[in-house]
Order: sequence, then structure tokens, then C-alpha cells
Amino acid sequence: MSVVDDASDTQKRNIELATGRSIDEWVALARSSGLERHSDILAWLKTQHGFSHGNANLVALMVKRGPVAAAGDDLIATMYSGAKTAVRPLHDHVIAQVVAFGPDVELAPKQTYVSLRRAKQFGTVGPGPKGLLEIGVNLSGREATARLQAGGGMCTHRVRIASVDECDAELLAWLREAYERA
Repeated sequence: MSVVDDASDTQKRNIELATGRSIDEWVALARSSGLERHSDILAWLKTQHGFSHGNANLVALMVKRGPVAAAGDDLIATMYSGAKTAVRPLHDHVIAQVVAFGPDVELAPKQTYVSLRRAKQFGTVGPGPKGLLEIGVNLSGREATARLQAGGGMCTHRVRIASVDECDAELLAWLREAYERA
């Protein structure tokens, strides 16, 4: 089972523990609501049922596409295909470290990266240029350094690494700080 499968299963269990309803019950309830657009289902779960964005997104995606783990795995497999295949084990290592921060870490695979979320996005992980793994970190107010470079787009900073050894205490401290701020 991949890290994404594990995280998705954990998120589903957390939804059940928090609400007393299984993920299948929420999917059925959302389908019976008559709402069809993803954004409408998302808003309904958040406003009417107090869901976090990430949990509402998981249910809405399951309503629209079926189980998210398969969709997430497909996105990640595509992301790390071809010349980027060698970066996948590094990706999995970083994701495993981040998921260990707490049960509220949400992974949301996109086309070119995996969004790391809590109450809001605190980072991203995806293949970078020249065989590197790019880790985005949201640490507004922190000065950029040679290693913690100014980011752009979805994150305030970025770090590019080439090996598991570079996923060190310093990098994990930045990620944890971003997680705690989220």
C-alpha cells in the first residue's frame, strides 16, 4: 500500500471518528443531496456539516469520481513517470515524514505536485528540475536563505533535494513549523 493510500485511509477513519458516520454514508448522503457540482458539494459539507476543506474535498471527489486513493495514485504515477521515475522513492520518503506530524495531515495530489494540508495548505511535494525533488513550504515572514529559497506560486519558500540524506532535521523543522502554523 502506498503512502497516499495510507493517508487516505487515515483521513477516512478520522472522518468517521469525528462525525460518527462512515465515509460511504457521507458519500451516499452527499449523492442524495441533489448537488452535482464539486464546489457545491464541498460548500454543503463545510457549511452544513462542519467539515474541514480537506475532508469535504475527499468526500466530494468520491461522490464525483469514486475512491480517491486510486485517482491520487494515478496522478502520482503520472507525475513520476519517464525521466522522473528515480525521484519517486525520495517523494515517498518525504511524504512519510510529513504524515507522521499528526493525524490531521491531508495529502491532495494535483497534476504536478502533492499538496500538504492541515487547516490550510502548508507545503507541496513534487518533482523539480534536473532530477531533484522540490518541496514547497509556507513560512511567510521568514527570510530566504541559500537552501530555503524564495518560492512562488503555491508556497512562500522552496527547497530542492537530491537524496534522502537531504531530508534532514533542518528541512523537517521547516516543514513542521509550516504544519504548526496551518
